[in-house]
Amino acid sequence: MRGTAFIRFLAIAGVVATLAAGCQSASPPAPAQSTAALPTMERVALGANACWFKSGDAAFKPYRLAPELNSFSGRPRILLVKRNSPESRPLAVVQAEGHPARLQAFGPLFNEPVGTRMATDVKRWAAGGTGC
Repeated sequence: MRGTAFIRFLAIAGVVATLAAGCQSASPPAPAQSTAALPTMERVALGANACWFKSGDAAFKPYRLAPELNSFSGRPRILLVKRNSPESRPLAVVQAEGHPARLQAFGPLFNEPVGTRMATDVKRWAAGGTGC
């Protein structure tokens, strides 16, 4: 009788395991995208580099991207500076601080025709969007 009880126990354990496995989802939910300042600015920097500079976009030919993401002030930022004079005053600054990130974008380049496009792109990338 002991052998039969053990076999019955294994059968019940197998049924319980099968039922428990059926209740679990196939894959865990994707982690939510971080809205803190640094990850937000990392997304913006990657988008700006890919879409404005690596793509060869003529509107950004005169400029260079200068990321300053490792800020100890808690405000990671990216700068757009003159291509041939990177030490000069930035023409555009995009920075974020806090959690959730509060974005700021300023500088004379935002008053130029390309400024509206820049602002739209930055908002999209900050929100997690991709593409140019």
